[in-house]
Parts: sequence; C-alpha cells; structure tokens
Amino acid sequence: MTVKRPRLSLDDYERGVRGRNRAVLAQAITLVESRNESDAKLAQELLTRLLPATGGARRVGVTGVPGVGKSTFVDELGMRLLGRGKKVAVLAIDPSSTISGGSILGDKTRMARLSLEPDAFIRPSPSGLTPGGIARRTRETMLLCEAAGFDVILVETVGVGQGETAVADMVDFFLVLALAGAGDELQGIKKGVLELADAIGVNKCDGDGAARARTALADLRAALRYLPRRRPSWEVRALAISGQTGDGLDALWDVIEEHRRALEASGELGAMRAEQQRSWMWSLIADRLERTFRAHPAVAARLARIEADVLHGRTTPPAATDELFEVFGTAT
Repeated sequence: MTVKRPRLSLDDYERGVRGRNRAVLAQAITLVESRNESDAKLAQELLTRLLPATGGARRVGVTGVPGVGKSTFVDELGMRLLGRGKKVAVLAIDPSSTISGGSILGDKTRMARLSLEPDAFIRPSPSGLTPGGIARRTRETMLLCEAAGFDVILVETVGVGQGETAVADMVDFFLVLALAGAGDELQGIKKGVLELADAIGVNKCDGDGAARARTALADLRAALRYLPRRRPSWEVRALAISGQTGDGLDALWDVIEEHRRALEASGELGAMRAEQQRSWMWSLIADRLERTFRAHPAVAARLARIEADVLHGRTTPPAATDELFEVFGTAT
C-alpha cells in the first residue's frame, strides 16, 4: 500500500526552494506540473513569492535532430560549467508516447556524470503531448530553479522538428546542434530552424568527423550570410564542437557570455524577456479559452456532430466554427 506524502505548506516550499533543498525543489516542480486546481493555486502563490529571486540565470535552449548528441553535449558542457563555479539545472523535455501518454524520462542515465554532482539538478519532464513537445510548465520550472540559486538553466528539447519556436521564446540564447555530413547544417535553414538560432554548433567534430566538420562549418558560415538577423546587436555564430571530447565547448560558452553582454548593452535583453512574459501570458489565455470553450455544455453537445460534418465534407471548417461560436455566445 502506497502512503500518500502530506503536501508541504507554502512556507515550507519557499524555504526549501530558496535553500536549494533538492527534494523540496523536485516536489515544487511536481506541484507546478499538476493539473489539480488546488495545486495550481498553491503553485502560483509560491511563484509569486519567489519571483524577486528569479531572472539572474543564463537561460540556454539546446535543440537538434535525434542522434545529434544533445545529452552527451549537455553532460560535458554542464561539467565544464561546474568547473567554472556555476550551478547548473537541466530541464530535459522527454517525448511522450502518442499512444499511452508515457515518457521515457531517461536523461539522467544519459547524463551520468552531471546527475551525480551536488551543484547540478536534472529534471526530465514529459512533453505531455503539448504542441511541439514542450512540457506544459517548463517556464514555471525555470523560475523555480532560478529561485533555488542555479546560475545556468539548460533547456534540452525533444528535437523532433517541432517546438523550437516555443523554446527559443523562453530562453536568452538558442543553440542549434547539427551533424557534419548529414545534410542537417543546410537542411535546417530550409526548415527555418536556424533562423531562430543565436549559434550553431557542428557536433561530433572529433576523430574521423573533424574534416567533415570543417567542411560543414564553411558551408554554414556562407549560408548564414543570407539569413536575416534575429537580434540587431548579434550576428549568428557557427562553431565546431565535440560533446564527446569537449573540444570547442569553452569557446562556445565564451560566445554565450559575449551574446549576453551585447544584449545587455543594447537593452535588448530586458526588452526580450518582457516580451517573453507577455507572450507567455497570451499563450496561457489562449489555452484556458480553448478549454473553457470545449467544456461549455452547449458546445460539447454539438461538437461531435459538427466535427463529423467537417470530416465527411458536409460543412466547411469556417462554417463549423461560426456555428459553434454562435452556440457558445448565445448560451453564455
């Protein structure tokens, strides 16, 4: 028989998070991920209390196609940052099964060294089947980790070709990892992924891959000249790195710090974070409005029939939308 652990008080949560108590931090993250209404209320009260202690960390997003070596890269980068005296939190978004809703949650095993370090914290979170594979409460989790005193927050994405925009909109620096010789370094530009990047790291540039990495790097740097700048004060960089050996990672972190200084000097960092907050608010509003709309009794009563009409070509999506909103508006 499983004994349910009593929920901590608001004061207990606050003290535990501010004191970087790993067990309490993990419970606080579970609280903000909960779909229970009472948990959600407590979570927002906690975040409001902790808000003054947030905002000081370097927020770095890492994406790339499966097999590019994201977890190995994050493990090595994290260890190097610890060597610089940083405290590192990794938020690893795991893919959820479209059938069972379950997730692999295997990043702690793939980051074997980092997971053992007292100044590191790894939180694998299931994507929860949200658009783009982004965990529903990643932003709140980031704030909790900042309040706990972590200097660097690394957000590792699923890397399935979706959700890069969502991650880019919640971090300060967005890194795209590419594989030399796989076509990803140029194909990514066609997909628009590289247009979100602040830097591109050509990974696995060690051993036999070194020559291919140099070629890929030259191609990338030539291609980047044709991309519009995402930030007026920043020109996208391309570097050859190795998550396996650590080659190029110190230079990469220097680029991340240079990016921070450039955005602070131009005032773009503050403006970017403020816009991220506004965008976050509207995404939550849109999510709540959709849930309210779907749960409305008058809409729910007709939704299955109207969806069937759309599926079988008996009505158009615009006409179906108009009908549902008319029912929603009349019954409200």
